[in-house]
Amino acid sequence: MAGLLANFRNTMIVSTLLALVMIFGFFHQTHGDWHMFGEAVLRWGHVVAGILWIGLLYYFNFVQIRVMPNVPAELKPAVSKHIAPEALFWFRWAALVTWVLGVALAIHRNYFLDALTLGLKDGWGAAPGHTFIGVGMWLATIMFINVWGVIWPNQKIALGIKEADADAKAKAAKTAMLFSRINTLLSLPMLTAMAMNQTVFG
Repeated sequence: MAGLLANFRNTMIVSTLLALVMIFGFFHQTHGDWHMFGEAVLRWGHVVAGILWIGLLYYFNFVQIRVMPNVPAELKPAVSKHIAPEALFWFRWAALVTWVLGVALAIHRNYFLDALTLGLKDGWGAAPGHTFIGVGMWLATIMFINVWGVIWPNQKIALGIKEADADAKAKAAKTAMLFSRINTLLSLPMLTAMAMNQTVFG
């Protein structure tokens, strides 16, 4: 068992296989209803990717950004050259997968345009569920754009992946930090809309 758990790839392979067994069990319970099963799979993928995305966002803001000023100068390259680039790889791709699967789920459930217009398509107040989920979708979209359009381009400069002078690196690091904080600020209202909407409005 220790050999399995010591190897990250093998751990994730076994975890995925166990998840597939569960997914097959849920498919059996749908009695061949592919529409229901498709929705369940999309939601599962959306949640898994979202946990990775927001988990890494919280790692950066709760841990790395706060602790880095206290890390001795000779140890900082270990974070900036090895840990941060790897974390940012999973961070940005998890953001993309979360957003794409969220849009796919909204289309699959036929509420994409309703949510996109914050429920106004059917008249103000007619569909509050669409308003709440729409707010969540718009917040997630802003966060996704921040990741790919601002945070990642600036982190490439700050971490030295893209050539730049010291002033440009410092400016890029500050910009990436501020937009990461914007995403942290938006994360709780976004998660509130996503999590509570399903319970209250179904």
